[in-house]
Amino acid sequence: MQCGTLPGHQATQQRAVLDGVMAVPLPRPHPDDVRIAVAGLLGGLLIWGVGLGTRTANDPIVLWEGRWPVLVPLAVMSACELLRRTRPRTGLVLGTLALTADVVTQGNLVTIVMFTDLVYAAVLYGPPGTARRVPRITSLMTVAGAVLPLAVWQEPEALLVGVVIGLVAFTPAATGWIVRNHRDAAEAARLHAEQTALLAEMDRTQAVTAERARMARELHDMVANHLSAIAIHSTAALSLDDPRTSKDALEVIRENSVEGLAEMRRLIGILRDSSGDLEPAAAPTLDGLGALVEGARTNGLDVTLDTEHGRLPAPVELAAYRIVQESLTNALKHASPGRVTVTLAQRDSVLDVRVTSPYGDHDGPRAPGSGAGLVGMRERTALLGGSFEAAPEDSPDGKIWAVHATLPVTDIAQGDPA
Repeated sequence: MQCGTLPGHQATQQRAVLDGVMAVPLPRPHPDDVRIAVAGLLGGLLIWGVGLGTRTANDPIVLWEGRWPVLVPLAVMSACELLRRTRPRTGLVLGTLALTADVVTQGNLVTIVMFTDLVYAAVLYGPPGTARRVPRITSLMTVAGAVLPLAVWQEPEALLVGVVIGLVAFTPAATGWIVRNHRDAAEAARLHAEQTALLAEMDRTQAVTAERARMARELHDMVANHLSAIAIHSTAALSLDDPRTSKDALEVIRENSVEGLAEMRRLIGILRDSSGDLEPAAAPTLDGLGALVEGARTNGLDVTLDTEHGRLPAPVELAAYRIVQESLTNALKHASPGRVTVTLAQRDSVLDVRVTSPYGDHDGPRAPGSGAGLVGMRERTALLGGSFEAAPEDSPDGKIWAVHATLPVTDIAQGDPA
């Protein structure tokens, strides 16, 4: 077992705990408060040294005659200045007692000046309750100091008592209240500016994230279909030793690569044009579904199209087109041999988009999938306030993979789903 001596501050804390009392160290005074206290003490000593006082020895109010009693309130008031920021209420109470003691001596002007500073500091640095009460109390003291002596002495000069109290107590309290309000207003403005900057940064981040997500969806939907067809037909050309099949596959590869490259160039041109002079490529509409389905048939899918709808908002048409496009791409990559059906039907205020394809083992070449297509379709639907489902289902023809999206077509669906 080791024994040793604890450091001084630890030993003191341990003794306080053993005694049942936790010592609370006093905060160190602010450097400016130390300077004010020293300056006040030196100034008061200078005035005392030259023999200046606020009252003569023959004044009836003077109870402590002589020059030396004046130094006691002066020293106490100087010590109270050390508490003007750390303990403003304590400093004001002790300063009031020191001022009372100064009144019954020949007095020192610096003691009175330092008291006014304590009143000012109590309002400025004290808690909110103190900041509210001190101006009220000093205003009542000012009024009472003017009315009561006037009522008792019946002399106009009696009003000077209230004037003096107002100058010594109410004026610094009111000044502290004004400065505190300005300081609080400045702090509130600073916090508001910081909150505004934070909200602006959050909005900017959200806008950048939304734009990146929109670009990712658009890029995926524009290129994935062509690249999937290229991957599948190139795999077929490499795996089958048939010149005719290879030639057909190369034709499909060339067609999809040219179309995909053209779409990529349009998108890159828009992104690089910082001046905004380039017009964005026209958004696809449901009128282009026929060409989209025909392209899917060229790539080897057996697709049927059934549409029944009226005039639709542009965002709804774009979302429906992209959902069908991505569904056909997924069918090309993953569906078993069989018929793929595309059905669009408008009922009341919604547009139902349904794409089904055979679900099972895929015998032919596969193109790798990342899962981003389903995420993009779900995001497009959610942006319009619709619902989206993609899951296997049972049908009379066997198990199928069904993609079903419900898109509202009311006036509220006017956002940009891209």
